[in-house]
Amino acid sequence: MVMGLLRPCIRVSLPCIKFSRFHHDDSSKGKRRLLSLVYQPHSLWEENIPVVEPKPNELTSRSQKLMTKAGLIRSFSPGCFHYLPYTVRAMEKLILLIDKEMQKIGGQKIDMPSLCSAKLWRQSERWDLVGKELFRLLDRHSQEYCLGPTHEELVTHLVATDGGVNYKQLPLLLYQITRKFRDEQRPCFGLLRSREFYMKDMYTFDISEQAAHETYNNVCEAYSKLFTRLGLNFVKVQADTGSIGGKMSHEFHLPASVGEDRLMVCGSCEFAANVETLKQEDGHCPVCRGQLKETKGIEIGHTFYLGTKYSRVFNATCYNIQKKQSLAEMGCFGIGVSRLLAASIDVLSTEDEIHWPKLIAPYQVCLIAAKRGSKEEAAISLAEQLYDDVTNAVYHLQDEIIFDDRSYLTIGKRVKEAHMMGYPYVIVSGKKALESSPLFEVRSHNTGEMQFLSKEGVIEFLKKVCTVQNLCD
Repeated sequence: MVMGLLRPCIRVSLPCIKFSRFHHDDSSKGKRRLLSLVYQPHSLWEENIPVVEPKPNELTSRSQKLMTKAGLIRSFSPGCFHYLPYTVRAMEKLILLIDKEMQKIGGQKIDMPSLCSAKLWRQSERWDLVGKELFRLLDRHSQEYCLGPTHEELVTHLVATDGGVNYKQLPLLLYQITRKFRDEQRPCFGLLRSREFYMKDMYTFDISEQAAHETYNNVCEAYSKLFTRLGLNFVKVQADTGSIGGKMSHEFHLPASVGEDRLMVCGSCEFAANVETLKQEDGHCPVCRGQLKETKGIEIGHTFYLGTKYSRVFNATCYNIQKKQSLAEMGCFGIGVSRLLAASIDVLSTEDEIHWPKLIAPYQVCLIAAKRGSKEEAAISLAEQLYDDVTNAVYHLQDEIIFDDRSYLTIGKRVKEAHMMGYPYVIVSGKKALESSPLFEVRSHNTGEMQFLSKEGVIEFLKKVCTVQNLCD
């Protein structure tokens, strides 16, 4: 599955990214997460840090500019980026959401090698077809490999050499979330078009064409639920099968001016298509003859009904209840995970402030206290106590609050920076916290709403905040 080498630490589903931070650990109880300790090289918080301007003729996007300025990513080489702590947290959350949706429909998570044998790619006749987009290499024994941009060959070979799929295991849905590699001729737009990227790719096996179509629809529905849960305005369009091949294909797009795909969307029915699939040029929908409107889109997902394109090459079979053998009917389904993260920032944010899909914001809450040496300095201890009380009372937010302990800065500067970073909720312990009935300022970043609440009110308010571990359906 193609969309859009760091050496793996250990061969796990997502190399070098750990998931333990989302499991409660009593040993960390009582410790506050402090913003001053976050690793952000050349942090935007420092004074007189020069803004990195794009090079002449360099194609940039809103997400690339914001993520670079905020210390979320750092460019290493064309199309290759360091993912810094906030981005890794957001990616981990996005991956957990994807896992939930894929496993609801029966997906089983696996992990396949990044080094893919040229022999398998030649069997499928894609070694030359994909061409220069493959990162190719020789090992010390002069055996040819590529760094996997997609894994149809490997997964089909796996199922074939395992003796086929028993009817009791059907439909078989195998997926992974890992780094992929593509030698882009001209990487651009940050994580939207890079040379290495994170991707979820699922491969399905069914015993009949009818069953394969049912599986196809189920996966597409899971995609729709995921993107809806993220609060994204997406469009599903008919698409070309390209180098993946197969009988049917759809793309999921976020409409955006920076998008590189041209889409035609009908205003009278649900028809939508990538312009490359349309032959007529009269601007009318082939289904209802309504007027088609052109827009641009960022591709965030791609689905294919493959039929027996790969199972025939590698002899991957399924067995029915009578033990009759037939070639597997296959599908493959991709989500560009790192692209989805950046694309969501691109379409939701303003030019100056990041707006995350709330569920995957690196932290849900930023707590800001008064400046040390100011008239409100006593409110610092109240903020610290509020942090402790919230994390003790609101279990699902214990890992979701960060304390801005940079008390040498004014409240105003830190509030501005907090909104630039996109924390969904910013809580300020300032002048009103020192009144006889202490009140804390609570700002909702995505709505602009501001209210003053007591400590008890803050706790009750935060109990309603949704996280990936406490999904609100």
